[in-house]
Amino acid sequence: MGVVTAASSLIYDLCLKNPDEYKGCISLAVSRLSRIVTSSYTDLQDYTYYFVPAPWLAVKLLRLLQLYGPPDDPAVRGRLTECLETILNKAQEPPKSKKVQHSNSKNAVLFEAINLIIHHDSEPNLLVRACNQLGQFLQHRETNLRYLALESMCLLASSEFSREAVKKHLETVVTALKTERDVSVRQRAVDLLYAMCDRTNADQIVGEMLIYLEKADYSIREEMVLKVAILAEKYASDYTWYVDTILNLIRIAGDYVSEEVWYRVIQIVINREDVQGYAAKTVFEALQAPACHENMVKVGGYILGEFGNLIAGDKRSSPQVQLNLLHSKFHLCTAPTRGLLLSTYVKFINLFPEIKHIIQDVLRNDNQLRNADAELQQRAVEYLQLSVCTSADVLATVLEEMPPFPERESSLLAKLKKKKPTAVVPGEEKKRMGGIELNSIGESSTDSLESAASASSVPKPILASSMPTLAASSSSGSADLLGLMESPAAAPTNASSFFGDNMAAAPAPTNNGGLLVDMFGAPTTGSAAPVANNLAPDAEENFRKFICKNNGVLYESDQMQIGVKSEFQTYMGRLGLFYGNKTSYQFANFVTSINKPPSLEGKLNITMDTVPTTVDGGAQVQQVINLECLDDFDEAPTLSIQYSFLGSTRIPSMNSVGGSVQSMTLKVPVMISKFFQATTMTSQDFFGRWKQLGSPGQESQNIFEGQFPMDTAANRTKLMGTGIGLLDGVDPNPENFVGAGIVHTKTQQVGCLMRLEPNQQARMYRLTLRTSKPDVSRVLCDLFATQF
Repeated sequence: MGVVTAASSLIYDLCLKNPDEYKGCISLAVSRLSRIVTSSYTDLQDYTYYFVPAPWLAVKLLRLLQLYGPPDDPAVRGRLTECLETILNKAQEPPKSKKVQHSNSKNAVLFEAINLIIHHDSEPNLLVRACNQLGQFLQHRETNLRYLALESMCLLASSEFSREAVKKHLETVVTALKTERDVSVRQRAVDLLYAMCDRTNADQIVGEMLIYLEKADYSIREEMVLKVAILAEKYASDYTWYVDTILNLIRIAGDYVSEEVWYRVIQIVINREDVQGYAAKTVFEALQAPACHENMVKVGGYILGEFGNLIAGDKRSSPQVQLNLLHSKFHLCTAPTRGLLLSTYVKFINLFPEIKHIIQDVLRNDNQLRNADAELQQRAVEYLQLSVCTSADVLATVLEEMPPFPERESSLLAKLKKKKPTAVVPGEEKKRMGGIELNSIGESSTDSLESAASASSVPKPILASSMPTLAASSSSGSADLLGLMESPAAAPTNASSFFGDNMAAAPAPTNNGGLLVDMFGAPTTGSAAPVANNLAPDAEENFRKFICKNNGVLYESDQMQIGVKSEFQTYMGRLGLFYGNKTSYQFANFVTSINKPPSLEGKLNITMDTVPTTVDGGAQVQQVINLECLDDFDEAPTLSIQYSFLGSTRIPSMNSVGGSVQSMTLKVPVMISKFFQATTMTSQDFFGRWKQLGSPGQESQNIFEGQFPMDTAANRTKLMGTGIGLLDGVDPNPENFVGAGIVHTKTQQVGCLMRLEPNQQARMYRLTLRTSKPDVSRVLCDLFATQF
């Protein structure tokens, strides 16, 4: 046993450096693991440690298997699944000893098995069972077990298969947040709440985090403020809730609210007319508190300077009252805030001409004109002269209301990543891939998109032309997936306005300021790389895997792994690509390019940032691709990669160009279904719309034999992964699946209805798609049919 254990350690290190050359160890490791955990084998019974057979070897084998994906051989894969199921089953058995050594060794094997299940992320049943097992540990008396359970569930929350199972433990996690004595466990509870948050539970989770924030340890308050701000922005169902949440955040933890947070709320208010009056009223009321944080004064000064006229009709918030309220805070504020308030005063001259003389008196005051701060003195002098010397028309032009901000990148998520590079963001996790820690991007642990996009600076607020632009902070070196969230339109939509004969002509949503403003900026195009003649091996198969998921491995060989994390909202999308060098040698002259087939011209806009030209051995570089869907399409762009491999090993899975130069081409995992938005409707509405879309051109149907086991839960998970909204209880046959959604493009919105009818006896499916546009019906039907 000692020799086998030592050999396992050696093989593990060898696999780290040359995974493909030692891939044959997978079947051997599974075989040995099966002999350890399966009771039918007796040759290892003498190597039990407190009733746990060979725990050290079992842990090493499980870690070794985490260096690879699921086994390709169905027999080996089935045997491994059996081993993992056995480990989970044994965890449910009563302990055979009260000794701590027994529980420690048993749990060590269990947690390593769960790590392997999470790493493979391919067996929905195992993922759900692992989640349920971890849920039992959430209330365990051992603090370490509670901590480990919370940490592992953060990773499970990022899996599309187990996310719903994790959400079932919401109340238990909230209780842990309120009652745990250990601060590290409470912090993991915060991370898990953040990871499991979505539109269905955002109100509750944000509320609980705000309550906890009032008594949270000072060391984690800034991080919590960023998390609350991100969740409120990303999952707001209406703008008034978002405004209330951010103002409450400033009230509770104003000292920890960074500029990025209050810049962001101002940008959203300016870009949304329907919330401007409410924001002005709410911030006016907040400023009346005796103790008002300076960040609240900044927000209040800016919003009242723009929209104070919307509440001036009430005598309780008349122009004079607004001015007096703001000026009462003036002497308590620092110089930057005073400068902002002076800008507000001069804006009041345009909004409220009746108090112009009062404001001029304020500006003439010696405290302003002779201020020791040159910036404040200059503002006072220039604002005063502006109000005295210019005509009413010129003054109105200079001081007019700020136009909607251009779509810029939110720096909140980037700041959180910089603050805590190993934390957890919804949809984002760190996975061990081929021995390299490849950072994914997206919605559970906050990992890096650092250096993925260049940041822009934030000018100091002065006049309308130089008020805060709310651009990404210069301290942020990360691209932010939040920025593509244009509006809360991702919430379930009332479908009645989207399904009808004039569907194809439905107007595109206006792009003048969603709650989560897009931040694509102006990235540069990737370096030109020659296009390989043929797709890389398994490129088509790997592409199809992304029809039902947004995150995963797009390509893997013995030398390189390419991970993808993507996020889509209405007609905008963003892909994060992670290129991992699995060798110990450097990749030189590393260039990538996107190639669009002619059919995509005018249908899909693509921009991408550049990547470093060298990738060191064992290192990873990142690249962000921004997408804008203009019209429906049926082909995918391709990604060409070229580099010089400086090592001594040839790469058989790539095309060789000029000896040492390697090149390959992959399909970018973007298809029209990625721009789905789920919608809900009643049974009556569904079948009513179904009949309306019944013309031959609007329906596409495919009857086919199932390629995978007919598992109802797995089919449901796959359909949810496509983005379509499943409608429970609508179809009279409970075995059938029906769904509805809206495909968003910049030029139109296409209503879609789906019906999947499985026949268990014949192992056949009938898939029917009806949309208002025939091409969309055909493309969606072809895509979905490959998944069952």
